[in-house]
Amino acid sequence: MDSRALQLKAFDRLLTIMDELREQCPWDKKQTMQTLRHLTIEETYELGDAILENDLVEVKKELGDLLLHIVFYAKIGSETRDFDIADVCNGICEKLIHRHPHIYGDVKVKDEEEVKRNWENIKLKEGKKSVLEGVPKGLPALVKANRVQDKVAGVGFDWEEPQQVFEKLKEELGELQDEIKAGNSDKMEAEFGDVLFSMINYARFLNINPENALERTNKKFIDRFQYLETKAREAGKSLKEMTLGEMDVYWEEAKTLSE
Repeated sequence: MDSRALQLKAFDRLLTIMDELREQCPWDKKQTMQTLRHLTIEETYELGDAILENDLVEVKKELGDLLLHIVFYAKIGSETRDFDIADVCNGICEKLIHRHPHIYGDVKVKDEEEVKRNWENIKLKEGKKSVLEGVPKGLPALVKANRVQDKVAGVGFDWEEPQQVFEKLKEELGELQDEIKAGNSDKMEAEFGDVLFSMINYARFLNINPENALERTNKKFIDRFQYLETKAREAGKSLKEMTLGEMDVYWEEAKTLSE
């Protein structure tokens, strides 16, 4: 049996198990799209963590959890006769074919950027009034800013050089400092948001994912701080009783170990 046949057999097995669980398991029988929603979001974040850790065993496991949720939603959709898993698969297939005319049609493209511009233009032709319609309102602000910038860049609304973005960032930092000196808290918040937005834009020009970069720093800080806590306990001290100088010794040790 070739690999594609094995893949289809495995997917059919999952669909069969989903049918059985929905019919026989008290918990699975009670679930709705609404009750699954927050669990799906949680599973997505767990997959994101595994990817950041480059833990491929965990990535495989989390992909399975997410695939289960997709199959679960499709099963519920089939029960209400709105859609089933075949509709889901065929729907995304048709979308991919339609939005890749350089693969399935006679359109010529020269690079990735032209593909992105074509993608956004095709979506507008499909009836979308704005290229930003596809950005979920519930996205975390940092991720949303990155998606917004990426989408408008897809239709040509963008800076030309990274240095231009860096100059804009310095301009926004200056405006933030002005409001800090003026002591206007509302305008300080607005300017701080502009600084963050410019930082995310600069990251995009450097081909850095800002969410990944910040999470990487979060993890590094947590690891170093927990090392500090461990060393303090070993020394029989409480962090509240230690001076910043004493804590800094362990912090520098943690930095050396993590570099």
